[in-house]
Amino acid sequence: MTTKEKNRPLRVLQLTDPHLMARADGDLLGVRTRESLQAVIAEVLKVHGQPDLILATGDLAQDGSVEAYRVFGESLKSFSCPSVWIAGNHDHIDNLLQVSREYNASDRHVIQGGWQFVMLDSSVPGKVFGALAESELAFLSETLEQHPDIPAVIALHHHPVDIGSDWMEKIGLTNRDAFWQVLDRFPQVRIVLWGHIHQEHERERNGMQLLATPSTCIQFTSGSSKFSVEDLPPGYRWFEFHDYGDFATEVRRAEDFQFELDQNSSGY
Repeated sequence: MTTKEKNRPLRVLQLTDPHLMARADGDLLGVRTRESLQAVIAEVLKVHGQPDLILATGDLAQDGSVEAYRVFGESLKSFSCPSVWIAGNHDHIDNLLQVSREYNASDRHVIQGGWQFVMLDSSVPGKVFGALAESELAFLSETLEQHPDIPAVIALHHHPVDIGSDWMEKIGLTNRDAFWQVLDRFPQVRIVLWGHIHQEHERERNGMQLLATPSTCIQFTSGSSKFSVEDLPPGYRWFEFHDYGDFATEVRRAEDFQFELDQNSSGY
């Protein structure tokens, strides 16, 4: 992993839910997902410059194709840092793992800049909802036990809390109680980070910051009782981590990206 300059915060970029496809003109509800990802990448470089690490938190491909994952890997060559990828409900696990290894993006635990990043697979093959297998919970517990003095960021795809959206409540993390039972044992956990909900979300739980991030393509309407999208640009989350345990974060959007959203869709 890269070595950051002395006294400079560790800069981490979260990209989530790009929903890429093998077809170059593939779109999701009228938004061409390759183009929206490129717009987000351009915004990152314009506003923040180069990150030190990229966290890609699932639904990288809409069609699960090897080609879509390679497009994602090639897109990240705009950055000069490592990335780590995890699966979402739309991803094909074997294809994602194959390509993430090609791009050296399959690490599940990264220690960098005085922080640790634990990447969890909450995907359930053939299902939209998420769950953490016993092996994932064991991995989480064992990893945190081994590094009790390093502040931790836990990343997964599915939301582990109710976000106030009825239709999404059914497709979040289904065994969230087991997840929190593990995390509540480890005070070094500072952040729980996810994608899936295609919107910004922020709250606090027992001293942990719980954060969700907009998609790099379409955005779901916050607080909606049924499936709904809103006319917001694609976005990303940026972090700056200090080696004494503090951090700052912000969500930004590619405001200049032009798109025509299909508001009549009943699903994605």
